[in-house]
Amino acid sequence: MLSRQEWQDTFKDIYQGEVQFDAPMKDHTNLSIGGPADALVSPDDPLSIRNMIIVLRKKGIPFLPFGGGTNTLVLDKGIEGVVISLKAFKRIEVLKEGNDYAELFVEAGVPLQRLVNFCRENGYSGVEGLTGIPGTTGGAILGNAGSFGYEIKDVLVSVAIMDSNGRLDRFKAKGLGFGYRKSDISGNDIVLSANLRLKRDEKEKVSFRTENFFMEKKQKQPISEKSLGCVFKNPEGEPAGKLIDMAGCKGMRIGGIEVSTVHANFFVNKGGGTASDYLNLMNKVSTAVNRKSGIILEPEIRVIGRD
Repeated sequence: MLSRQEWQDTFKDIYQGEVQFDAPMKDHTNLSIGGPADALVSPDDPLSIRNMIIVLRKKGIPFLPFGGGTNTLVLDKGIEGVVISLKAFKRIEVLKEGNDYAELFVEAGVPLQRLVNFCRENGYSGVEGLTGIPGTTGGAILGNAGSFGYEIKDVLVSVAIMDSNGRLDRFKAKGLGFGYRKSDISGNDIVLSANLRLKRDEKEKVSFRTENFFMEKKQKQPISEKSLGCVFKNPEGEPAGKLIDMAGCKGMRIGGIEVSTVHANFFVNKGGGTASDYLNLMNKVSTAVNRKSGIILEPEIRVIGRD
């Protein structure tokens, strides 16, 4: 890894943005868990990203794009190399507007809830069901976030992606392999922005739907507690939360991590929890579900960091 002085000497003329060394990732995840990253950077522009990753590749230093830390478990030993945050990429712009549609340009660092609120305030329909989902728009695209029958893929027109070699292309959404909580976008690729097409509707109707979905989510999910959202994907048949509850795991706890008593597919940090606690609880819960129902649960969260 580059030292602070080596970083400054290497990037002073080719990189604009923030740099933090030995950055505690627990400060950058919803779960408040995670060891330090060697470096956490927040570039100001695409050229800075491109210049940086070209140099990092030449020097053999690993790098990893990182969103809002809302569905990512960072291991206790932290992350080797450079973690790239797109928090500076926060622009929303209306590109086109017709009688029945609006096309938006949205950068990857825009919080998903800011996008939901922007659409609610302007009467743009298509993302109401995404209310209450934390994280960034870029992360939502990578994992095809969805709820209440809404998925972000349904409003995507195209996505601008920079690959791990620094090459930037714009791809039509239909060719990106979107499925249930997944896409074909590599975890090492960097989603920079997207064009979205939404339907125009009366502001009051969009707001009503959004508020109703949020109230329902608030009643059924522990959204005020520290969690990574749904731990496991829903298999065909029964929701994962119901299977976990049926297996007698609701309220189960290892260390500071507990299976939520509100929704069993959420694990919450009750205080002092570690990534090791979380992984051990995942293993215990998935084993119990498999014994009870014969179903193997598939993780929805992403796990990153040093083993």
